[in-house]
Amino acid sequence: MVRTRSEGERRGGKGRYVPKRKICAFCMEKIDVIDYKDANKLSSYISNRGKIVPRRKLGTCAKHQRLLAQAIKRARHIALLPFAPSHIQKSGS
Repeated sequence: MVRTRSEGERRGGKGRYVPKRKICAFCMEKIDVIDYKDANKLSSYISNRGKIVPRRKLGTCAKHQRLLAQAIKRARHIALLPFAPSHIQKSGS
């Protein structure tokens, strides 16, 4: 008689991987308004290609992600943050 193993037993008995839930950094610090003039803080929420990092990677809540996107767009508009990464701006193509 052949005994079949469950999926958890095949991997060493650990079971299914459950990722840790990400918590909004702005909610933790109780920040209601995101300042668009703080370019150093906003630059950490932009990828190396100049795109706004999505919610699923940051772990921000929907409310703060909207405020963050608005602040980044305002900072770009008044030239505190770049629209494109610097290595693309240098090449000119």
